[in-house]
Amino acid sequence: MQEKYNETDRNEESARTLVIEGRNAVLEAIRAGKPIDKLFILDGCQDGPVRTIVREAKKRRIVLSFVDRERLSHLSETGKHQGVVAFAAAYEYSDIDCMLELAEKKGEDPFLILLDGIEDPHNLGAIIRTANLAGAHGVIIPKRRASGLTATVAKTSAGALNYTPVAKVTNLVNTMKELKKKGLWFVCADMGGRLMYDMNMTGPIGLVIGNEGEGVSRLVRENCDFTAAVPMKGEIDSLNASVAAGVLAYEIVRQRMSAK
Repeated sequence: MQEKYNETDRNEESARTLVIEGRNAVLEAIRAGKPIDKLFILDGCQDGPVRTIVREAKKRRIVLSFVDRERLSHLSETGKHQGVVAFAAAYEYSDIDCMLELAEKKGEDPFLILLDGIEDPHNLGAIIRTANLAGAHGVIIPKRRASGLTATVAKTSAGALNYTPVAKVTNLVNTMKELKKKGLWFVCADMGGRLMYDMNMTGPIGLVIGNEGEGVSRLVRENCDFTAAVPMKGEIDSLNASVAAGVLAYEIVRQRMSAK
């Protein structure tokens, strides 16, 4: 789970919740199971304590970014990072089984929202808020190249993060394949899809929303059963990701209510 510093890190930087610095502090946070969204390591550092941190992080599939000393100093709040800085999540992540159990407890078909690389924490928070109001049983996000559960996400969700489980997965496609075995089918938002009003979006469903700029990635789209388009009558040709999620989520709500 290794990657270089990129634009996503800048987004997370501006909305981080808890910065953990120093070798002992970071290692203990990892071993204690603290939800770490991303771990920054001084590029080229090979001494024992840092190698131990990298090994422990890889065991837990924490995303690693190797950066230069200048970048680490920029990320650091104390100036005493010792070559290691971690971003910890504002909230604990859930797991998908809990979401399915929640649906079963409510006597409802599972309704999950999967986000394929939503990088803006404001968009993520808004989608979590919509998910709660639309009765979705959970939100699934990838570990890499996506916003985590930062303070900005929590604030934008307007409290919904306290009630809507969010799971973080290593591979979105593999997660979808496993959920298909459990009876879910998937529809993704895509301008080239069928008009959403012409589709049956009832039953156990996963709604997939893509990245703000690039939309749903090719592999994820290929593993969706259908693509749904939102009707647009204006001069521009796309909706904000959180708005598209809201429109499609409430079409699912409408169809579920009509089917009763």
